[in-house]
Amino acid sequence: MRIPVALLTLALMTSALPTHAVPRNALADKRIGLYAGSDFRLTTGRCSDCPAPAQALWYFADDTVAVPLTGAAGFVATLPAQDDVRQWAYANEWQPDAQKPALIWLGSPLIAHDARLDADGRALSFADGARSGFALVSRLPSNVSWFNADSTAWLQGQRLALRGVQSDGTFTARTIWPSTFDIDLAALAPQPLKDGETLATLVRADDGGARLPASARLLWERTPGAARAAAGKPVLAIMLNGAQGDDDEAHGGHFALATGILGARGEWNDWLVANFYNLDIHSEKGIVASMLPMDAYLTDLNAGQGWYRPSWMVVAVLRDERGARLVDQGLARVFNHFYRHDFSYRHATANCAGISLDTLRSLGWALPVLGPTSKAKAWLGLPWMAMRELSVDSGLQAYEYMMAERSGLFPFVAFNLAGSDLLGRLTAGKVNDSGLERTLADDVEAVIFVRVPQIPSSRAFGREPVASYDEYMARVPADRSRWIVRPAPPRPFPDELRDPGAPKEPLPASRRALIVWLMGAVAVLGFIAHRLLRR
Repeated sequence: MRIPVALLTLALMTSALPTHAVPRNALADKRIGLYAGSDFRLTTGRCSDCPAPAQALWYFADDTVAVPLTGAAGFVATLPAQDDVRQWAYANEWQPDAQKPALIWLGSPLIAHDARLDADGRALSFADGARSGFALVSRLPSNVSWFNADSTAWLQGQRLALRGVQSDGTFTARTIWPSTFDIDLAALAPQPLKDGETLATLVRADDGGARLPASARLLWERTPGAARAAAGKPVLAIMLNGAQGDDDEAHGGHFALATGILGARGEWNDWLVANFYNLDIHSEKGIVASMLPMDAYLTDLNAGQGWYRPSWMVVAVLRDERGARLVDQGLARVFNHFYRHDFSYRHATANCAGISLDTLRSLGWALPVLGPTSKAKAWLGLPWMAMRELSVDSGLQAYEYMMAERSGLFPFVAFNLAGSDLLGRLTAGKVNDSGLERTLADDVEAVIFVRVPQIPSSRAFGREPVASYDEYMARVPADRSRWIVRPAPPRPFPDELRDPGAPKEPLPASRRALIVWLMGAVAVLGFIAHRLLRR
């Protein structure tokens, strides 16, 4: 939901009144991710003096964003995104600089901590004894599920962190973060993977664990007690979101990287998430690709992943911020290119997993590549699907899915690959001499696996995502007309915002394959015609 400028102004004014003292300016918190809140200012996408690219601001015209006072992450406009990241990282000798993300989507001007929801769901009480009315942000018409009595019951007794606006003694929440998501550091004891266990088996356990309590498991630590002493330490987190329970186009899940500081009570709601998402559609939940706080990513009442599927994380606790900052700033550079449409989101070849892993590789983490699903199926599937569906686009899509690098196609595969590679390098001590890989090998003090349940609501419960095309097809109805599909109308990007000097995207591999097929068909037809004419 977009918050009008007038409402934003009203919220900021009322937050200073004595009767509304508990909710405060969203930047009054100590940090956003790795950065001090005081290093940013609140504004909307209509600001005329923001350091963010105009293309990025266009997506958040009437919504609340934070932009840095100084030192916004830059980019080289003439280079492709990953070339830019590699050049920047190499020039800085794989060390981060003082840059910050040019735009962070907050969505709300106020934040409140240590609130508790009354049993009837109509009021909040705070730790200092203050009370406030409680309301929910408006539900998007396209959002098919919503907060209900099950949500109220599940939130009872928990400390809540909230983002929203306040007026006339009522706090209208946009995000609701429950304290049961926090990591109980004191309870962590070493539980490394056993024989036969992998990150994939942990994700698949209990059908994804959507209905189970949140949990954390210590998989590795450099020295005894390192994990229990992790409060205040920087982190790099690899996140996987599961399959949705009532959307047959969303069994693949979602993937994201996050950075931040682990809180004194194991809090992680203020970590900064890089959420790559298709900019050229209107999500039914109001999701817009952005860097945003974890509580907005997981618990926004419309867009939050936690309301419609379970999630999992591999959290690397670091002794120094340099590795996390390197990742964060590399992702910020990619976002500058992404908003400008220097490259497009493609479900097979440039999705949330592929863009994220490509950035890690560009920063010097030599993550292995797994190869395509099937080259033979790709070449045969192109003409077969085109003829079967009477659509060239269907043939091209089939080719792309079969030829795509599997770690960049399936979020589950990306999660298992990156998390397992991290654990393997830490235990084996086999790393490159420079780059992010070397930095993480030196700085990781502990690795924690976190499972996050789905928050009960009117939404069907989700489960673990699929990890292959065959698994996907086995899960959905064979008759495609029976698929549950959520509409996602196009979001046209203004021509006047396109940069004619931006690097041109290469011709997709599927288009090149189509040209080869057509050339082959012409050659075959020419040969047949030649033979017929000689008779």
